[in-house]
Amino acid sequence: MNRRQILLSTAASALAASASPTFARQPSGPSMPQPPVAKKIPVVIEQLGRTRTDDYQWMKDDNWQAVLRDPTLIKAEVKDHLTAENAYREAMMASTLPLQEAMFQEMRGRIKEDDSSVPAPDGAWTYYVEYQTGDQHPRYMRVERQGSWSVDGQPVTKTFVMAPTPQLLLDANELARGKAYSEVSAASHSPDHSLFAYAEDAQGSEVHKIYIKDLATGAVLPEVIESATGDFTFSPDSQWIFWTNRDDNGRPDKIFRRPARGGETSLVYDEPDDGMFIGVGRTADDKFIVIGIQNQETSEARYIPATAPTAEPAILEPRQVAVRYDVDHWGDRWVIRTNADDAIDFKIVQAPTETPGKAHWTDLVPHTPGRFIEGMDLTKDHLARQERADANTRIIIRDRQGAEHQIAVDEPAFALSLAGASEFDTTTIRYTYNSPSTPTQTFDYDMATRERTLRKTQQIPSGHDIANYVVERLNAPAADGQLVPVTVLRRRTTPIDGSAPLLLYGYGSYGIPMPASFSTNRLSLVDRGWIYAIAHIRGGSDKGWGWFLDARKMTKKNTFTDFIAAAEHLIDRNYARAGNIVAQGGSAGGMLMGAVNNMRPDLWAGIIGQVPFVDVVNTMSDTSLPLTPPEWPEWGNPIEDPAAYDYMMSYSPYDQVKPQAYPAVLATGGLSDPRVTYWEPEKWVAKLRPATTSGKPVLLKINMEAGHGGAAGRFDYLKEVAHDYAFAVWAVDKGWQTA
Repeated sequence: MNRRQILLSTAASALAASASPTFARQPSGPSMPQPPVAKKIPVVIEQLGRTRTDDYQWMKDDNWQAVLRDPTLIKAEVKDHLTAENAYREAMMASTLPLQEAMFQEMRGRIKEDDSSVPAPDGAWTYYVEYQTGDQHPRYMRVERQGSWSVDGQPVTKTFVMAPTPQLLLDANELARGKAYSEVSAASHSPDHSLFAYAEDAQGSEVHKIYIKDLATGAVLPEVIESATGDFTFSPDSQWIFWTNRDDNGRPDKIFRRPARGGETSLVYDEPDDGMFIGVGRTADDKFIVIGIQNQETSEARYIPATAPTAEPAILEPRQVAVRYDVDHWGDRWVIRTNADDAIDFKIVQAPTETPGKAHWTDLVPHTPGRFIEGMDLTKDHLARQERADANTRIIIRDRQGAEHQIAVDEPAFALSLAGASEFDTTTIRYTYNSPSTPTQTFDYDMATRERTLRKTQQIPSGHDIANYVVERLNAPAADGQLVPVTVLRRRTTPIDGSAPLLLYGYGSYGIPMPASFSTNRLSLVDRGWIYAIAHIRGGSDKGWGWFLDARKMTKKNTFTDFIAAAEHLIDRNYARAGNIVAQGGSAGGMLMGAVNNMRPDLWAGIIGQVPFVDVVNTMSDTSLPLTPPEWPEWGNPIEDPAAYDYMMSYSPYDQVKPQAYPAVLATGGLSDPRVTYWEPEKWVAKLRPATTSGKPVLLKINMEAGHGGAAGRFDYLKEVAHDYAFAVWAVDKGWQTA
């Protein structure tokens, strides 16, 4: 994804987000809803000399690839069971409907419905996204630029007697009309501003079509690109479009190219390793097209000169296991972020344009342990980088002479995010700041003069007083002595005596950090006297890349024990009490939920596992699934490695379910989800329900018209958040007793 796609797509997402058998002791009664009884069809699986039995393998549709593209093809018995599960959950949670509606209205009331992003300038135009009142989806816009700027080093000045009229590039509401699901995952204009391309996912399955619009005529060109990942870029001369293909198993496998306005398609690159992700983009200075190839621990880049867009891609540095690097070009040299030479928290090196290989790398920003370099953005005379340490971020500006200065915030917990620049010949970058109590502020920063300009402050129409809230940063001691940061948000009037219910959120995988950021949605819990906490556990990069490396493969359990340590520390500090905490996590964070549910069920009033990756051994043994080979470096390969199999089996949430007093559980999923397939939460619930001895409900919510991210519309998404938060309140209040 190139920088223009990032600014437009991120802006649209940010605007929308401101808007993720019977019970053993179930109470009885004539009106008590009865759960579906999942039939058992035992399947014995022999693997590496080990044997396991799966009673619910029948829930996986053998034709799942086709189901992703057309959910109506799901086999009848699976559809019937999912429909029954949804009906049971709705009946059990019927008493929460007024609360769900109240929360939804609160969340919607905090969204400025007629909102727009800060325009991103590029040449003679500025680009932005907007929402009109009532819109579920964004409108992509541009307007002629006023003022002064540079093009190829030459100054340009343009003024208008009257303000120019904005031009509509795409109304995603019209695109979605009549569809159960529609999401524009990427959008970008061509460098010459004559074309506008966008990728639509119309199922939630992440299978995209790419459309190209002629901005002179307003017509969408007839040759649509099919079966794409949504990742694409125009060549710097605007004559070609490159995109990433999605194969039948849902993996990115090839890069294709064709004339931008239509014509013969050519294969540019075919990745032979099923375990690698690939993508394509342009360098900041538009001098190269770059193909990025990587998995969780190894990467490679191939490049094509902008002057010869049909040339064969050249290898920048051949892949080497456990060495990662990503590249950009800074006018006269390559700039590379890498962990080579044992730079665990990464360093930045440079190399000559003609000889970019590792033999010619020299340090530009040396490695400093504990200071994780997350990313960088280049403009003509400056390099801006984002660093992370102790679960907070900072931005460092460097000029070509090597002088550096820092943009930082002196608060206990916050999110400072580099948004980069939408053009190369500029001294201005954009960044955002927020904290759990502070709405997002967007700044433009002149790297030469160090002048900061506030361009936008997130508006909360229903009102928001920062003084009413307290943000704190705790450090929970883990069993091995590591300190796990925990960010806490509460109302100033909420007592710290253990009486308040608490929601503890966690993720902890793939090196993805959990920012201490602002969310209007959380206020619907916090304003009801809840405490909201984020556990910055190992498996993420919250305290550096080593924080990630300490919780993967054969040390993965550190993620789970860190989360438990965070809960215990909150209890010790009187922020909560055992049995009055709701734990929440999604995707790989849903695996975390399943693990801590098995390990310490006594801590939780409820567990919310959103699209939970819980059937770990089966999934990581199924090479047909999209993410299995690419994720062996993250989890291990249970097909070939007995030690990996045994360790994975020892924590796999589905496989470790046993008779014990589980808390109330809500598992959610999407029928079109290619990342965590629908049958994982379905199987988990089927196995949990007869195992629990507590009498507390185990519920399943499957969105039959969406995928991994849930509903696409910004208001429909809020309804899903309100549902999950209402479950949290219901679990703490034991609402099922009167269901």
